[in-house]
Amino acid sequence: MPSTKPPSKPAPKSSSSTSSASAASSAPSSARSRKGIVIGALVAVAALLAGWLSQYVTGDGSAGPGGGGSEKSNTAVDKGRSDNTAAGDPALMKLARRDADDPFARGDADAPVVMIEYADFGCSFCGKFARDTEPELVDKYVEKGLLRIEWRNFPVFGKGSERAALASYAAGEQGRFWQFYDAVYADKGNEKNDFTDAHLHEIAEQAGVEDLDRFDRDRAGEAARKLLDKDRTEAYSLGASATPAFLVNGQPIAGAQPDEVFTDAIERAAAAAKKDGAGTKGGTGPKGGTGKGAEQD
Repeated sequence: MPSTKPPSKPAPKSSSSTSSASAASSAPSSARSRKGIVIGALVAVAALLAGWLSQYVTGDGSAGPGGGGSEKSNTAVDKGRSDNTAAGDPALMKLARRDADDPFARGDADAPVVMIEYADFGCSFCGKFARDTEPELVDKYVEKGLLRIEWRNFPVFGKGSERAALASYAAGEQGRFWQFYDAVYADKGNEKNDFTDAHLHEIAEQAGVEDLDRFDRDRAGEAARKLLDKDRTEAYSLGASATPAFLVNGQPIAGAQPDEVFTDAIERAAAAAKKDGAGTKGGTGPKGGTGKGAEQD
């Protein structure tokens, strides 16, 4: 006759063994959790910064891969005008290099306002800014010690733009960067140009570059490539995808906007800097003096 005795149950694990197993499994889990939180926070900050800037950069008056841009006012910047935002984002303000010996900058290193320009020598909107807006900013603000302009190479139109960027570095090594800049943008035929060696030599000669052999060595050198990669990485890390893009004391502006967009941003930034009492000419800027590129013939 079959037994009716219920099957025996396995003996319960001791509380000590259960606790040990739980602790062993929870330790890696806890470490993974903390690591995930840290990584998640970093990703969130990066995404927030990139998204914040890209809302300005991927639209009006700008050009880049897949976009033509338009000559409109940047409504996002317009709506953001207020004394509370005039000082700019502190993290973005730190991108200003303020190197007194920087050949790719013009204006006092301790000027209260720094405008960083991310641009492409083959970009039509960059040329528009260079011809129509920047001369006024130089006369009105740079020469009076209120504004410093720092250039960043951000070639987005392919190999031709990249060759021009490297050549601009070589011109800068002979103190002729801004003359090279003017020569490129003065000719609208340079927009999205292949910038062949012969053409770059012509531009260099127009810019007053005396030693073309050195010019060729410098544009092919490691230092030129390293700085180009640094500038381009900086632009992409901010979420920029089109040119030109600007930071005025940490405040983003996209495209070749009307003059008043720039003058308003500069004057608000100057007022905020004066209120804070930092970075003013002859005051507490990181370095004194004037960048090499400030002098032009």
